[in-house]
Amino acid sequence: MATASRLLGAQVGVDPPTCAAGPAFPGARRDGCALNGFVVPPTGGQDGAVTGTVTELRIAHTADLDSATRVAARELLYDAFDDMTDADWEHALGGVHALVWQGAELIGHASVIQRRLMTGGRALRAGYVEGVAVRADRRGRGHGAAMMDALEQVVRGAYDLGALGAADAAAAFYAARGWRLWQGRLSALTPAGVEPTPDENGAIFVLPLAVPLDLCAELTCGWRDGDVW
Repeated sequence: MATASRLLGAQVGVDPPTCAAGPAFPGARRDGCALNGFVVPPTGGQDGAVTGTVTELRIAHTADLDSATRVAARELLYDAFDDMTDADWEHALGGVHALVWQGAELIGHASVIQRRLMTGGRALRAGYVEGVAVRADRRGRGHGAAMMDALEQVVRGAYDLGALGAADAAAAFYAARGWRLWQGRLSALTPAGVEPTPDENGAIFVLPLAVPLDLCAELTCGWRDGDVW
């Protein structure tokens, strides 16, 4: 799942983790001490430059999101994708979320979770990007790019490679960021063994890092409910 937004601009500040002073932003748990916030400039147009509302990009683990933020993120994804399912939402949980707030409104979401991808006889630790969406009336203003900047930093620091499934409309967006289309056979390790997943051909992108990758080899993902990729 993906949406193509581009070029917001540089992050201009970092808020220190806060605990005793209460939530650092809408949705932050009062007992969450691991919240790092990145503040971005107002984006112009109908955003902060007109309303005076600051647009912020915040990073938090699923464990540090309160129930209201989870509900807002889930609703945002269901509004963005006609084929969104409960399994798709579950796939976006358990990792690091990038959240774009405009005042008290959540207008962007993306997350990266850990998966094992197998290729060339190796089981690689992959930072798998899920649930990338920007609210329809806030697209085209760079929010998607800002969220990917943050998540790619996580991927580069913690994983062997990045991976994601991209809609056709978003393929050029990811390619321009250095993500590479996987050219080889795709498959999934299912309860019945390794099964091909030809319907995903042309939709799986990887972000190569230190581990050498043969993009023409077979790439196998682990099993999960819903869409395996």
